[in-house]
Amino acid sequence: MANNTSIQQVTEPVYILSADVVSPQASFEQMLEAPLNYTGDQLSCVEPDYTQYVDAKLIRRMSRIIKMGVAAASEALAHANQSSPDAIVTGTAYGCLADTDQFLTRLVEFKETLLSPTAFIQSTHNTVAAQIALLLKCHNYNNTYVHKGSSFEAALTDAISLLEEGDAQNVLVGAADEITEKSHAILKRFGLYKQDGESLQLTQSDSKGTMAGDGAAFFVVSNEPDNALAQLTGFANYYKTDKPAHILIEDFLQERGVALTDIDLVIAGNNGDIREDKHYDVLKQLIGADRLTTFKQYCGEYPTASAFALWMATHIIKKGSFNNKPVKQLLVYNNYLLNYPTLYLLKAC
Repeated sequence: MANNTSIQQVTEPVYILSADVVSPQASFEQMLEAPLNYTGDQLSCVEPDYTQYVDAKLIRRMSRIIKMGVAAASEALAHANQSSPDAIVTGTAYGCLADTDQFLTRLVEFKETLLSPTAFIQSTHNTVAAQIALLLKCHNYNNTYVHKGSSFEAALTDAISLLEEGDAQNVLVGAADEITEKSHAILKRFGLYKQDGESLQLTQSDSKGTMAGDGAAFFVVSNEPDNALAQLTGFANYYKTDKPAHILIEDFLQERGVALTDIDLVIAGNNGDIREDKHYDVLKQLIGADRLTTFKQYCGEYPTASAFALWMATHIIKKGSFNNKPVKQLLVYNNYLLNYPTLYLLKAC
């Protein structure tokens, strides 16, 4: 994509029937009442009992990211009362890092001989979507997008297109990314992370670096409103645009006939790195501090963290309030590495 390009989506109503995650927080309710706090330079996912979703004999062959993806997808389908979706679409920036690491390590250790193909087969980026389809025996449309900080947005674009073109009525769409010991060590060399961070104070930090995170988030989206948690009324993502945040937001809302005063809450992507958080400062003047909150203190920073933000936004809309204030219409604004601005507009059904 060239500079200053944008992708605008949602011309027809899109309803979110379910939203589930495997993340550093145990649940949405626990996150609001008593969020888990992490220290150091990364957050760790609270992983469920995977035997609830996968046969124990299969679990030992699955890497962590596959298990997280399968668990989140299974919960999303169950909550939407769907046994098999019309399509499965996922996004990931890093893919299956643990299996990639395992394959490359054995490649060196065995000097490129007598290698088991299992780790290589399961290291491909589409493994999560493939495993979900295999477990469901779902032979419908299946696709995975790998576009760095807009990987989830690319997957959501495809899911919305399938709904609008009449090729599907219910789509399972999600994102998953993991961080491993070795990948974390490599990224750490670029000065991305704090040495002694504290997650619940992350977005109040005035130093360089953030805290790493990972996780899986899945949604069932439909063109039918029955039993929907929220309606996605607007969605746009950009790449390396020169427009400042307030212009992007004002233009985005104006195109949809929504005034700033109509927005009850904005969820912003501050990550605690002073070099990046300056980008979000304008939101306080634009929307007001009383209608502004953040999400990366709960999940950490990673390329598909915007999927966690959409999960959080969906459940806030369903709940109808945040910090004892009513929320009927909500905006999410995230800008990963200041190169991938993304906007989501949700309202109550």
